[in-house]
Amino acid sequence: MVAEKLRSGLAEMQISATGEQTNQLHTYLELLVKWNQAYNLTAISDPTKMVSYHVLDSLSLFDLIENHASCLDVGTGAGLPGIPLAIMRPETHWVLLDSNGKKTRFVQQVIASCRLSNVKVVQSRVQDYHADSLFDIIVSRAYASVEDFIASVNHLWHKDKILITMKTEMSSPEREALASLPYKVEVTPITVPGIDEKRSLVLIQRQNT
Repeated sequence: MVAEKLRSGLAEMQISATGEQTNQLHTYLELLVKWNQAYNLTAISDPTKMVSYHVLDSLSLFDLIENHASCLDVGTGAGLPGIPLAIMRPETHWVLLDSNGKKTRFVQQVIASCRLSNVKVVQSRVQDYHADSLFDIIVSRAYASVEDFIASVNHLWHKDKILITMKTEMSSPEREALASLPYKVEVTPITVPGIDEKRSLVLIQRQNT
C-alpha cells in the first residue's frame, strides 16, 4: 500500500522517479517508521500517511528547487523537507540543520543508508550556525511565524535568492502581517495528494532597490 500510494502520488504531482530514487524514498520511510517508535520523531505513525504528510508534502517544493542550488533546511527535524528533495534533486547540495541530537542522528543514518552524497547534517541552532558561503535557497517547515523565520536566517540569506516556508491554512491576521513586511512575499496555495487540509508555500524575496 505504501509503494502504491507513493507511486500514484508522484504521478499525480507529475514527478518522475528512477528506480534508485524510489528505493531511497522507501528506505527513508522504513527508517522513519522504525526510529519513530523509539524517538517520537513525528506524530504521524501510519506509514501510508507518512507518504502524503512527509514525502509528498516535501516534494511540493520540487519545481522551486533549481539544479545545482545550494540549499539549507532549517529545523529539519526528521529530514523534512530536505531528504525527499535531496533524493529527487540529486544535483543539488543540502545542509540539514537542527538543534535536536536524536533528530540529527536519525538524519545521519538516513544519509548513510540512502547513500546520499549531496546532504550534510549539522546539529546547531540556526542563530549560531555560520556557513562558508550564503545559500541559494533556504526552506523550513518548522517556524510558527514568517517574521521569526526571516530574522533567524538573515545572516545566511543571499540577497538575490529566496526563502521558502511551508504553512497550513493561513489566517487573515497572518496574511495582513505578511503584507506589512518589507519584502516581496508570494503565497501560493498547493494541493498535496492524500492531504485534505489547505496548504501554502510562502516565498520571500528582498525588494529590488
